[in-house]
Amino acid sequence: MMRQLKKLLLLVVLPLLILLFSLLVGSSQNIGFVELCQRIGSEVGGYLGHPTAVLKDNMDTILWQVRLPRILLTFMVGAALASSGGILQAIFRNPIVDPFTLGISSGSAFGAALAMLFPLLPVNISAFLFGVCAVGLTYFVSNAGLKTSIIGMVLAGMVISGVFTAMLTLLQYISDPYKLQAIVQWTMGNLHTASWSKVQHAFLPITIGLAILILFRWKLNLLALGDQEAIAVGVNPKLLKLGFIAVATLITASAVAAVGVISLFGLIVPHISRMIFGPNNNIVVWANISIGGTFLLLIDDFSRAVMPFEIPIGVFTMIIGAPLFIYLMRRNEINWNS
Repeated sequence: MMRQLKKLLLLVVLPLLILLFSLLVGSSQNIGFVELCQRIGSEVGGYLGHPTAVLKDNMDTILWQVRLPRILLTFMVGAALASSGGILQAIFRNPIVDPFTLGISSGSAFGAALAMLFPLLPVNISAFLFGVCAVGLTYFVSNAGLKTSIIGMVLAGMVISGVFTAMLTLLQYISDPYKLQAIVQWTMGNLHTASWSKVQHAFLPITIGLAILILFRWKLNLLALGDQEAIAVGVNPKLLKLGFIAVATLITASAVAAVGVISLFGLIVPHISRMIFGPNNNIVVWANISIGGTFLLLIDDFSRAVMPFEIPIGVFTMIIGAPLFIYLMRRNEINWNS
């Protein structure tokens, strides 16, 4: 009973409380909890055909056109990056794998920057295509004969990631000052341009990817046991890994296209989830979605409320994530069986 209550509090109640808290705080104007409830009631009543006498003002615009889309986009991106990291760590049975390892993030970042500089394709489509390209190159480079080793694939991913990072730097070098500023801000994680349009573009691919992951999350436990155990129960591990890598690529590319590159996040959150809930992917998948979205929301709230100017969220995730990762290593929590 206590375990079920713990899961409910951490996976459902806490994210909802953080969401409400995120609506309260901001760099421009804060609002009280009672007033927020009144405004929420007014909006809900309006949608249900029961308009209230509350007048619309600038605060309504700040809440529903600025803060709410940013909160929703932040939660989706956090859930996507954490889930992608959890997928890759499970299928490769390697606790230091994340979306950067296979070159997904770097490839998507290059694709999005290329679309910004030469707008032949939409940014999200270009990011996804180059994310897939990066994974394909990683798989091709690591494929030795008929067998692909896990270590070889990780090393190949690091090389491919470095290549795409170098090409991204080249794009920055040849771009004009205005586009250069946009690309540089975007490569550091850019949430201040969040809008309902970006929420709509990111919602469908991220939701589809997370839904597939939730439906087949139990198969991650089979892959975590090893290929021989998976074959013994009638599962094709190679095909299953490719499917999960495709899902990880879809949600990572969509997140990167929406807000830019957010470092270390997909590496840290899966470890936090396993520390709290154990290695069972049936619950860890849900935990990555909930904790990932909530943790990124908290970091974004901090970046919005503490400083008089806004610092890119990628900077905060690196500043917070690096000491946290070192702490986990010192505590010997970076262990697949933790």
